[in-house]
Amino acid sequence: MSAAAGQARVARVYTSARRHPWVLGKLGDWTLPFGPYTPAQLVVMAGGAMVLIKTFSWWSWLGPLPVAGWGLAIWAVRGAKIGGRSPFAAAMGWLALAALHPAGRIGGRAARDRRPRLLTGAFVIEAATAGTAFTAPAGRARQGAPAQRPGPVSGLAQLLQQTDAAGGWA
Repeated sequence: MSAAAGQARVARVYTSARRHPWVLGKLGDWTLPFGPYTPAQLVVMAGGAMVLIKTFSWWSWLGPLPVAGWGLAIWAVRGAKIGGRSPFAAAMGWLALAALHPAGRIGGRAARDRRPRLLTGAFVIEAATAGTAFTAPAGRARQGAPAQRPGPVSGLAQLLQQTDAAGGWA
């Protein structure tokens, strides 16, 4: 008990050891020279080789410098991460984002505007009954305000006032 109390406890996490990156160029114990390679390295390798071959007349006077830069670029992308993801997973995410409908998704389906339709309607103007009167709400009355209500300001209010004064519809 006393010997265990004097020693520091050690905790080890092997999660990262279980996560192998996807590598190409390894078959059993045999690997490509300087391999195995990640998919990002293979893309840089193939694309760079094509660019170097097609543009040889432009850079041939530089000697081996562009080829060394190509090798450095292949080495540099060996553990490339974009937001914690491999470059291909990030590129697929960008492609999926670009392919989304601009309005987004609702319930897994593309959100679309509803089809336009013609709105029709009608209204009826009825004469007010004799017991109905237009009065201001109690909370809005001000002291010194005139007792009379000002004249109608809209055409509809004028029409209603005329029909009330005439005793209904003619």
